[in-house]
Amino acid sequence: MAKPVVAVVGRPNVGKSTLFNKLIGRRLSIVEDTPGVTRDRIYSDCNWGGRTFMLVDTGGIEPQSDDIILSHIRRQAQLAISSADVIVLVTDLRDGVTATDQEVAAMLHKSGRPVVLCVNKCDSVGEVPAELYEFYNLGLGDPIAVSSVHGHGTGDLLDAVVDQLPGSAEEDEEDEAIKVAVIGKPNAGKSSLVNRILGEDRMIVSDIAGTTRDAVDSRVENQYGQFVFIDTAGIRRRSKVDESVEKYSVLRAFMAVDRADVAVVMIDATQGFTEQDSKVAGYAHEQGKACLIAVNKWDLIEKDTHTMQSFRKKLEQDFSFMSYAPILFISAKTGQRVDKLYETIVKVYANNSRRISTGVLNDILASATARVQPPTDKGKRLKIYYMTQASSNPPHFVCFVNDAELFHFSYQRYLENQIRDAYDLEGTPVRLSVRQRGE
Repeated sequence: MAKPVVAVVGRPNVGKSTLFNKLIGRRLSIVEDTPGVTRDRIYSDCNWGGRTFMLVDTGGIEPQSDDIILSHIRRQAQLAISSADVIVLVTDLRDGVTATDQEVAAMLHKSGRPVVLCVNKCDSVGEVPAELYEFYNLGLGDPIAVSSVHGHGTGDLLDAVVDQLPGSAEEDEEDEAIKVAVIGKPNAGKSSLVNRILGEDRMIVSDIAGTTRDAVDSRVENQYGQFVFIDTAGIRRRSKVDESVEKYSVLRAFMAVDRADVAVVMIDATQGFTEQDSKVAGYAHEQGKACLIAVNKWDLIEKDTHTMQSFRKKLEQDFSFMSYAPILFISAKTGQRVDKLYETIVKVYANNSRRISTGVLNDILASATARVQPPTDKGKRLKIYYMTQASSNPPHFVCFVNDAELFHFSYQRYLENQIRDAYDLEGTPVRLSVRQRGE
């Protein structure tokens, strides 16, 4: 299931970033953009009252010109509204209710989305300051007094947020369709691929309202199986990149990955690998999703006998952190190798769900340790008693050893490769945990 999204909005200098860090429980580097460079982190998981949601820091709503104040406020606020399940409007007790606060509050009120009104910089302990009651004029319900610096009132704020979160809808357990997130930077051809898939070789096609607004889930059934393709397109990169648009585009891709079984990382063959490709692919890897890389617009590339091989080698270097992912060269426009895409999706999904018996794993372990002896340190040798699979999606193996500190990363990687050689685990990350005897 996708995590609900809670957006923190407000004017500059009301303490949004400080509150963001306080709520997630750690300090993240939130910096202003420079041309061509996206912000490092503007979202994080937040846990409260047994609920997990994605908290988003939206940056200050600040008009860039006195002549177009309303348009700039509306663009920032609407972006937050369109992606969030709950809005936290942060205001400043010391400044009182400003004209900008009123403009944003009016739009939030008209949107119909749940809004939690946070009055920040209430740093004194004791009686509620009389100035707090002015914020009732915003018409957004009871204001919650918070000190983002000291942490006062953050529990009450999170309680109010969790109360407004949508209920966790149950997944249809009988649905056997493979959920596929098509991710990548804007204009890589994601929508074109989904349109190609919907336009041919289909038996049953229907649109389902996605839990991520701005994304439409497209159900397809054909000779390869049942699929739900999650298209994350809809936000386009313009010649002058709007930082707010860009970060919401990445956020939507991340939310799509959360819901998916398989991530198809779309690469524009005419542009090659970019930083944003690494960002969204890295998230899919961290979440343990089955992955494959689809190089689109291959029909636009001038080719010779070595073009594909050279391009593949370059991508293998760029995606060295997920070397297990197969690479396909496709054309959404012409339909070239789209059928191969179906086959690969089915394969990597099966590999991600694969379970290997303990007996077979220990046969692999015995063969591997006989071929390459476990490492030693100061005369003490690592002993691996046995290995078992703890879970799947992705495959997670646990090794029980005499001393976890002797289990070097290089030897863990060696054992992972031995498992991959013995079983086809193409397209899926593998997790390997170490447990010391007595733990």
